[in-house]
Amino acid sequence: MQVTPFCLRVGQLLPCSMSDSNTTDFTNPSIFILLGIPGWESAYVWVSIPFCAMYTLAVLGNFTILFIVKREPSLHVPMYYFLCMLSTSDLILSTSIVPKTLSIFWFNSREIEFGACLTQMYFIHTFLSIESGILGAMALDRYVAICEPLRHASILTNPVVAKIGLAVVLRSGLLVLPTPFLARQWPYCRTNIITHTHCEHMAVVKLACADTRISNYYGLTVVFLVTGLDAIFITLSYTQILRAIFSLPTKDSQIKTFGTCGSHLCVILAFYIPGIFSFLTHRLGHKLALHFEVLIANVYMLVPPMLNPIIYGVRTSQIRDRLLHLSSHKGV
Repeated sequence: MQVTPFCLRVGQLLPCSMSDSNTTDFTNPSIFILLGIPGWESAYVWVSIPFCAMYTLAVLGNFTILFIVKREPSLHVPMYYFLCMLSTSDLILSTSIVPKTLSIFWFNSREIEFGACLTQMYFIHTFLSIESGILGAMALDRYVAICEPLRHASILTNPVVAKIGLAVVLRSGLLVLPTPFLARQWPYCRTNIITHTHCEHMAVVKLACADTRISNYYGLTVVFLVTGLDAIFITLSYTQILRAIFSLPTKDSQIKTFGTCGSHLCVILAFYIPGIFSFLTHRLGHKLALHFEVLIANVYMLVPPMLNPIIYGVRTSQIRDRLLHLSSHKGV
């Protein structure tokens, strides 16, 4: 299906020829056009099914986690406080993306205002960074619980957990804040069509007709300062955790102790593996099909919010037992 290019002239979105799209007829567009998944327009109804299913599972699962932790006093400990922070971040992240994406698939509603596009960009990258920071905080909790078990309650008190959560939010919010402001200053005079389902940072910046290296370099710097350092911290934490586990006297105690980290490790893999693929395809995969890059980027941001509550619900006996208890009472 051929997509008609659009140009912005005197505040109106009008069809234009390909030759017109290369001219400088507009500078700062009032709206962008989200193309969705290029080449898959005829299959949007079918593509929307997994997107809608993932979002529904993410919303139901994360709200369930928040509800269970709030209702169960025995879960009012640092591990589950961090899990609640992760669930809240997942809800905001997925809600920042999926409703607009589904409106493209279902109603062909592709327009997004320039300011709304930058706001969406900020929320997406901020909450991806927050999620990375929370995974680091959860690694700290597992490290203290296994390597310093007698001091766990005195080290990770409720005020300390709250300060860690606040620090993660402030770090992410402040580091990502320059990103939309940098994107706003560039002149956009080539086209206002974004070949994506949402306002991803590089998908927007590459439309600018200016030297945008500062945006590119700053984006890479944020990735390193947030996700990169978090990954290093998580790796160091688990190195110490594994050393402590292997020093335990019996095989059963080793397996039992390592099992307390199982859910967290699965969540880490669900977050970082799609993230690495998305980063590599966007930065290095210029020969890959465009629809594949867009799909990988969506997998990176939609699969973890869906999987995280499932992983913790299945692998964590306290949450699983509480959920079964609530279900049985409702059945009665």
